[in-house]
Amino acid sequence: MGGVRGIGRRSLRRITARMRRPGVELGDRGASPVEFVLVGSLLTLVTLAVLQFGLAVYVRNVVHDAAVDGAFHAALADASLHDGVDRTREIVTRTVGAEFADDVAVRETDRFGYPAVELTVRTTLPLVGLLGMPRMLEVSAHAPVESFD
Repeated sequence: MGGVRGIGRRSLRRITARMRRPGVELGDRGASPVEFVLVGSLLTLVTLAVLQFGLAVYVRNVVHDAAVDGAFHAALADASLHDGVDRTREIVTRTVGAEFADDVAVRETDRFGYPAVELTVRTTLPLVGLLGMPRMLEVSAHAPVESFD
């Protein structure tokens, strides 16, 4: 008559009868908190990944726009190539930070059949926040050289 660890047979029957009520599945008991944590953490990771992708696209667009503006500025008749580099660095520094404006190169070219300025920016591709792999993002911009001829 010992029962199971100090619980009598009658008490054990009452407990099991309560657990077998219709509509209550024993296998689902306590699963909601675990499901909430798993789904919540997955949605958090997806949200952070989307935000990070948006930040990377933003940095790329800002750097490309700065390169275009710098190339057109360097192509002006009364401006030097170095003026275009300075303008590009200024725009990138004001918008995303000075560490993104380290590697800016400019040169004159005629590979399109007309004299042009080509400005290239190599910068960090943000992977976690603004931290990322240096010089993994490269954008180039071209502008026709302006002249008084």
